[in-house]
Amino acid sequence: MEVILLQRIEKLGMMGDIVTVKPGYARNFLFPKGMADRATQDRIDHFESMKKQFEADNVKKRDEAEKLAEKMKKIVVEFIRSAGDTGNLYGSIRRKDVAVSVVEAGFTIAKDQVKLLEPIKAIGVHSVIIQLHPEVSTTIIVNVAMTAEEAKTQLSGDYEEVSEKTEDATVEKTEEL
Repeated sequence: MEVILLQRIEKLGMMGDIVTVKPGYARNFLFPKGMADRATQDRIDHFESMKKQFEADNVKKRDEAEKLAEKMKKIVVEFIRSAGDTGNLYGSIRRKDVAVSVVEAGFTIAKDQVKLLEPIKAIGVHSVIIQLHPEVSTTIIVNVAMTAEEAKTQLSGDYEEVSEKTEDATVEKTEEL
């Protein structure tokens, strides 16, 4: 099924591109979220006439996302969880847990904006990517500890250095997939 993209979609295309996708993907994901429209001649003509408005809206949303990203860079989310002697958690921290904590910190995000390749299962300082806009993402710090004192001790070190190492590992893992 051919669709015209109404916004940039990672690994699919840019706004205005006409791409071929599976019908189920279009019906169940792209159309309900307003990311694409059927690529009929009428709709393509309508898109071309509204293209400047769509681009202006996209620029406005991207600018808002960039401002929000700057504010979010300072967030450190703490989780106090039980763990074994080796530092492995008795559970895990998932996208939903991170999203709820960020919302409690005063920012509005959805769990699908949290980009975790796999759940956090160990004590330590981790970096997590938050996708605010198709073109804008930011990294926040997730501090997992067994006690509040341990959490403060972990952050007293240079967590930005840890964050960079974790982000590099995340990028390497993404490239492997």
